[in-house]
Amino acid sequence: MTALRYDVLGIGNAIVDVIAKAEDDFLVKQGMNKGGMALIDEQRAQAIYDAMGPATESSGGSAANTIVGCASFGARTAFVGKVKDDELGGAFAHDIRAANVAFATAPASEGPSTARCYILVTPDGERTMNTYLGAAQDLHPNDIDADAVASSSIVYLEGYLWDPPKAKEAFLKAADIAHKAGRKVALTLSDSFCVGRYRDEFLKLIRDKTVDILFANESELLSLYETSDFDTAAKALQMESRLSVVTRSEKGCAVVQGDKIELVPAAKIDRLVDATGAGDLFAAGFLVGHARGKDNVTAAKLGAIAAAEVIQHVGARPAVSLKDLAGQAGLPI
Repeated sequence: MTALRYDVLGIGNAIVDVIAKAEDDFLVKQGMNKGGMALIDEQRAQAIYDAMGPATESSGGSAANTIVGCASFGARTAFVGKVKDDELGGAFAHDIRAANVAFATAPASEGPSTARCYILVTPDGERTMNTYLGAAQDLHPNDIDADAVASSSIVYLEGYLWDPPKAKEAFLKAADIAHKAGRKVALTLSDSFCVGRYRDEFLKLIRDKTVDILFANESELLSLYETSDFDTAAKALQMESRLSVVTRSEKGCAVVQGDKIELVPAAKIDRLVDATGAGDLFAAGFLVGHARGKDNVTAAKLGAIAAAEVIQHVGARPAVSLKDLAGQAGLPI
């Protein structure tokens, strides 16, 4: 077996988040589905930017946020994602490397600009996302470093990658390399609208055992099994025989494995500020715990700690050391 270099390697859309506060009527006026993610073109991206209020920019992308969270726990991490050789692309590369994440994907010299996601945060902390994929959708199988994948304990993939055809091929190539090297593959379903687009394909990934660990929130799970009842969806998930983790906001999470469903409460918070990144950071804690040999409940508690930290400030990446927070909670990594 290839020597282990990374605890977790993530593959996903390399995106710069543009975050602004907004009222619900702004979303209505702009024709946005509150709490969802819409794919937009460059013209729509410019129109939203012109209409939104004062914004802050920070590097984002679902899997990238998760990998930065893993690094904050002290894990050895790497990320694969495509940017263009432009200002935003340079900012993304700088930020992820500054977080102690290995990032070696060559930037594109031609084609669309670096991806960006316009995130509108309403007073209740809910986030509504509008994503221009730009260069991120040009992730190609050739961008997959076979040695890096084979030397990673867990390869983590985001469901959003299922939109661009070449990125989908890169996703499958990485999963194949990982399994041949005796590694595990994790998938996050990313978004209930994403599940609606690719339900049959996601179910096939689970049932073909392309995926070893599945992450979903409650709405994504309900969409996957086309039901409005959580218990019905959870029983369907049990039948898949995959390790699965379903986050349920303030209700905590359910870890599903075989005939067992373990419920783990959410970590307490002082105030919800911005829900952006909650699922991404939960996955970070669970993945690090799993990679380090922790049991499922302990891994879920680490995820809860990370999610609680990120939702108490604006932005989708941790503002303090998650490793320190875990230690303070009696869960040293």
